[in-house]
Amino acid sequence: MWQAQVTGDVAAERELLPPDFLGVDTDGVNDLERHLAQLADGPITADFALSEARLLRVGQDAVLLSYRADARAPREQAAETFFITSLWQRRGDRWWNTFSQDTPAAR
Repeated sequence: MWQAQVTGDVAAERELLPPDFLGVDTDGVNDLERHLAQLADGPITADFALSEARLLRVGQDAVLLSYRADARAPREQAAETFFITSLWQRRGDRWWNTFSQDTPAAR
């Protein structure tokens, strides 16, 4: 997901996000198309580092992945810190990122 944001690769994100994807970020609640529209003008991330990953199984076919992301937007000098929680669900023979919430760190 993060690498797709660096390259602006909508198809790569579409491979991991199902049609019923739900995302929550500082702009509000996003469905799949609104989320993908963020890449309409190209990459939205210049570089990133992920850390502090934790995985919580919430069912036989579902896990919550929480982690810290330090990401710098194109044309920005400093990175911003976000705490991300994603719900991943196995549907059939593959895993999908069905929900994600991005919480900016307090400044």
